[in-house]
Amino acid sequence: MSDFTIYPAIDIRGGKCVRLLQGDYNQETIYGDSPFDMASSFEKKGAKWIHMVDLDGAKKGEPVNHQEVLRAAKELSAHVQIGGGIRTAKDVETYLNAGVSRVILGSSAISDPSFVKRMLKEYGGERIAIGIDARDGYVATHGWLQTSEVKAEQLGQELADQGAETFIMTDISRDGMLSGPNVKEIASLGQATGKQVIASGGVSTMDDLRELLSHRDKGISGAIIGKALYTDRISLEQAIAEVQ
Repeated sequence: MSDFTIYPAIDIRGGKCVRLLQGDYNQETIYGDSPFDMASSFEKKGAKWIHMVDLDGAKKGEPVNHQEVLRAAKELSAHVQIGGGIRTAKDVETYLNAGVSRVILGSSAISDPSFVKRMLKEYGGERIAIGIDARDGYVATHGWLQTSEVKAEQLGQELADQGAETFIMTDISRDGMLSGPNVKEIASLGQATGKQVIASGGVSTMDDLRELLSHRDKGISGAIIGKALYTDRISLEQAIAEVQ
């Protein structure tokens, strides 16, 4: 059985470490002035990976807070994965050449599929993750402002055929709500694609984590934890110990 990885999440907006409720830019809580310091503290607690999202970038369609990300990739030994506003080959190349371990492509999977296929071919499925953000089973794009006509599983299968190895599945209705992950949807994406799926959105208790762990055989290979860490509902050290 494959390893299960905990990804503490850092969402960056205006250079600060924030959390949004269901991706709503009007419902923001600031948890720290320095994303780098936050990443460093997660590494000290044992995190092997840090999940970073450039919220301004997601909205603008190009990297905005990339300096914060590049600093973490350069100065920390933990792996960094980044999503948000990455829409060009140059964006991908800049991040990967600067020490970022994995780039997450989301909206572009719908709006520019040929670009995503090209990046998968060039860098491989280990370094290019596909972020699938879904609402009621359909893929949402552009910082969750729009919902497409495409089913999450259908998109997953198409991209798996193109070389995708890692998917990050977010159920928008649960993001930042501490209401538990949508295990059924996440597992069905894993089964439909036969690839690794990282769960994102709603993980709020150790029981949520244990439930995800119990579905490892369906391809669930990790969990991104955000608000639950910031509100001390989950201890990062305990979560990491649980999955080892």
